[in-house]
Amino acid sequence: MALHSLPISFFSLFAFFFIPVSLSVPFIVLHGIGDQCSNRGMKQFTEQLAELAGVKGYCLEVGDGTWDSWFKPLEEQTQIVCDKVKEMKELREGYSIVGLSQGNLIGRGVIEFCDGSPPVKKFISLGGPHAGTASVPLCGSGVLCKIADTLIKSEIYSDYVQDHLAPSGYLKFPNDISKYLSKCKFLPKLNNEHPDQRNSTYKERFSSLQNLVLIMFEDDKVLIPKETSWFGYYPDGAFNPVQPPQKTKLYTEDWIGLKSLDDAGRVKYISVAGGHLGISKADMKEHVVPYLKDQALVRESEERDHSLNYRVTKNRKTKQGNELASSELVLDGSLSYRWPSSVTSFIAELLDADVDSSSHP
Repeated sequence: MALHSLPISFFSLFAFFFIPVSLSVPFIVLHGIGDQCSNRGMKQFTEQLAELAGVKGYCLEVGDGTWDSWFKPLEEQTQIVCDKVKEMKELREGYSIVGLSQGNLIGRGVIEFCDGSPPVKKFISLGGPHAGTASVPLCGSGVLCKIADTLIKSEIYSDYVQDHLAPSGYLKFPNDISKYLSKCKFLPKLNNEHPDQRNSTYKERFSSLQNLVLIMFEDDKVLIPKETSWFGYYPDGAFNPVQPPQKTKLYTEDWIGLKSLDDAGRVKYISVAGGHLGISKADMKEHVVPYLKDQALVRESEERDHSLNYRVTKNRKTKQGNELASSELVLDGSLSYRWPSSVTSFIAELLDADVDSSSHP
């Protein structure tokens, strides 16, 4: 038979089986509160991740970054990112999200709320307050705790604070659940917590993820409790004990499809040493990069080690018990979590707080 007489379909079939086809998709990075894409740490993180995974990566900014991450309501931040991903031709065939801290809630908002956007294939969450946090981020000492105390004593769930302070959209005090559900404007909607307003579309979109990677930092002092990174949280009405995700109603009643994803073997609960967002290059290679690569490689890995039980992956240790490659720290979230004096002054004025600026760390 002459070569030119072979049917075109034969060559198509040949190409299908023998020409390698990349299944990798690009990813976007959504930074945490107080950070911005132009910061050196974020640039380095995005570039290294793209290089290690061999895929295109883009850090998407919300407004002017630092300022808007604090003071623009999370629904507005989500809409900005929604509009951007719909405009990016690079993402039209689908993309993955790498979220850092508060950026995870924006990323989930894009998945659940963004109509007509490209499909999100994989979601890698580093230190995300998915179930809420019971403390204003950054409370440590000096001016930070003074402001936090003022926030808690004030009407944190008032319309004014909800509209002017982004973290108020995911503050969840276990001893004030009724007010949280009725007044908090972002997280109850995102987590489908309103019994009479459960949105099946949110659940359908979230449970369509190919992989959900939840990374918790063992020494996290920013998120209270740290287990919120896995969707774990306190029971209603009490600050202890911390419930693992599988014991929460969000999971057992499958409000957003987390249980469905877990049952299908598509959720990874990972614990690494270090403070909030303090991830090393070694941990990034082990726990983040594989999920940004070819889908076939990830499926192969899942078939080897998947278990439907509550499985936790911890970072490797040296014989001395020290964190492996701690000197190769790629991102240190504590550097981003500092309040500029302009931000401090703005919050103090907003809440009529008597704050001594000299105590700012």
